[in-house]
Amino acid sequence: MAIDVAALRARFPSLTHGLAFFDGPGGTQTPLPVAEAMTRTLTGPLSNRGLVSASELNAERAVGDFRAAYADLLGVPAGAVVHGRSATQLTYDFSRHLAKDWRPGDEIVLSRLDHDANVRPWIQAAERAGVAVRWTEIDAATAELDLDSYERALSPRTRLVAVTAASNVLGSKPPVRRIADRAHEVGALVYVDGVHYAAHHLVDVPALGADLFVCSPYKFLGPHCGVLAGSPDVLEALAPDKLLPSPNTVPERFEFGTLPYETLAGATAAVDFLAALDETEPGAGTGTVDSRDSRGSRGSRGSRRERLKRSLHSLHEHENALRARLDDGLRALGDAVTVHSRAADRTPTVLMTLEGRDATEAQAHLAARGVVAPAGSFYAQEVFTALKLPDPALRAGLAPYNDTGDVDRLLDGLASFL
Repeated sequence: MAIDVAALRARFPSLTHGLAFFDGPGGTQTPLPVAEAMTRTLTGPLSNRGLVSASELNAERAVGDFRAAYADLLGVPAGAVVHGRSATQLTYDFSRHLAKDWRPGDEIVLSRLDHDANVRPWIQAAERAGVAVRWTEIDAATAELDLDSYERALSPRTRLVAVTAASNVLGSKPPVRRIADRAHEVGALVYVDGVHYAAHHLVDVPALGADLFVCSPYKFLGPHCGVLAGSPDVLEALAPDKLLPSPNTVPERFEFGTLPYETLAGATAAVDFLAALDETEPGAGTGTVDSRDSRGSRGSRGSRRERLKRSLHSLHEHENALRARLDDGLRALGDAVTVHSRAADRTPTVLMTLEGRDATEAQAHLAARGVVAPAGSFYAQEVFTALKLPDPALRAGLAPYNDTGDVDRLLDGLASFL
């Protein structure tokens, strides 16, 4: 493993407060280069986009750099990258865009494993269009999707399959490509919620078989916004409602109003920070790449996509080692802790309940010891209902800046609570 965790942690000002953060699935801490990129853009000079003044060109550059960065991160053309305020907002928008062509008698297939942001927009759009909703269920024994139920839900009338690439509470990772291939066989589009997945793996949208894929940079060290990557053909075929003078080209036709250039710059810096996690040159692991000079170019360490592949592979190893330490420690606590994250293939996210104890009390107990691990149902309403999970439950999610000391503090805090 080539990640220098100590050097990495030094780039996060919030870690100087002495807290151990396990709330990454809800939003990670922000490294200094991301904040600096946002400040640098705001203080510019900065104007609305244009091709004349320096301030206009700075805005153009922020947009172009953002699309190039997320093209590299997600494995799509830059013209297939759409900015949104959040993944929820983007999913609501695209549910309306797609539902324009739905008719009574059509069907969509949703997943019980998903965050409500990839459930409710589709249900509401289906209700308006008179479209039936079918479900892929969860196997309670494995906390994985029941693919037999998926096969039963599919039909020649299926217009859309919406599925998560990784559960935000259980960490379970469904076989998205297998699901997508079957959906395409019946002529359906595939919408993938990659919000939790993209925080832990390098995404290849075409390889997943996703027609539309959404993620949130603030889950992987960036500012609060959403990103949608789509098949160019699918995006070109959609005709959203829009202002008459606004661009009708893809992807601009899906972006309403003036873009937040400083947010775009921060989101770009987050990608560059991730790409620099596994660097062996001076400044290793510190995320010191300047997003203004990256633009996916090929340097001594290869293209940004190649650097992302290397860095996220090392990050995966780092997080898996910490997850193994956490899993072992939770098992040592015995029957007092029930771990509900048990899928064979999952992210380093653990949902647990504590025998005879309220998870919110555990959250407060840990917080008093400087450990941030939230309690709740985390917008995963279908998961909690399907598995009959106690609400609230305690969730511990690992992020790039976590280390063994953090894990031991969490385990010690739980031991003293039980």
